[in-house]
Amino acid sequence: MSSFAEDLHAALAGPVHEISPKYFYDAEGSALFERICELPEYYPTRTELALLRRHAPDFARRMGRDAQLIEYGAGALVKVRLLLERAERPHSFVPVDISGPHLLAACESLQAEHPALRILPVVADFTRMHVLPDPPTDGRRIGFFPGSSIGNFDPAQALDFLKLLREELDGGALLIGVDLIKDPALLHAAYNDAQGVTARFNLNLLRHAQRELGLECDANGFDHYAFYEPRLHRIEMHLLPRGPQLLQLQGRQYTLAPGESLHTENSYKYSVASFQDLARQAGFTPAAHWTDERGWFSLHWLEAGG
Repeated sequence: MSSFAEDLHAALAGPVHEISPKYFYDAEGSALFERICELPEYYPTRTELALLRRHAPDFARRMGRDAQLIEYGAGALVKVRLLLERAERPHSFVPVDISGPHLLAACESLQAEHPALRILPVVADFTRMHVLPDPPTDGRRIGFFPGSSIGNFDPAQALDFLKLLREELDGGALLIGVDLIKDPALLHAAYNDAQGVTARFNLNLLRHAQRELGLECDANGFDHYAFYEPRLHRIEMHLLPRGPQLLQLQGRQYTLAPGESLHTENSYKYSVASFQDLARQAGFTPAAHWTDERGWFSLHWLEAGG
């Protein structure tokens, strides 16, 4: 049984119906997320891109020559282009993503732009142990984890994940994007866009399960619901059934009643200080950080010792 099937069974059978947001990202989900990144309400992408453009020379200097650049959750490979344009003789680029067809198509486009660059894609769940190509002999491994995706982990999971990266990048460094605590109205608008793209993205988790696992359910019988929980500093996304919903998966039946929900994503927001504390607990040394003028988003350079 696939991990997706196992996790969906557990989510539907458990007292708390919760599943990882990584299952949004089949080809359809990846395409929808790219549309989300272009929405006027969704500030993280354009804010982070502006920071990457502004500080790219500093990032390149910190990377050094012959670096192996590893992007976790690589997606469409938009942001990493800003690093590759400035990198001094990179050893290789290793994009890691769970959606194989989407990743390989993005790599083909990037290779056309950088014909001399060694691109070594890894199709894997980057949140679990995975095998990377050998590190460079003369340069360092530099991890790149943009998009505030660290917020999708709860604090304990985020710590475990950062520890995994600290071990994988030993002797190198990590450049990571972190969304900051801000006005809840801005957050609410970002996750409830007027065009309904985020709603379709949320519902795609069920449609992904229908396509890949043969899940039988009425995906149109659920509504997208997203809100900010100020005590936990996080956005929560749920799928709410409009009425009693029967779901059949691999011979097992589950019912979600009105008032229950399938909890599909968290997006935690940090202060600069609270994220740096988390990074230190994972064994990183915060070396620098950058924020936009409004203090909405941050980039952090974390040294991995060695």
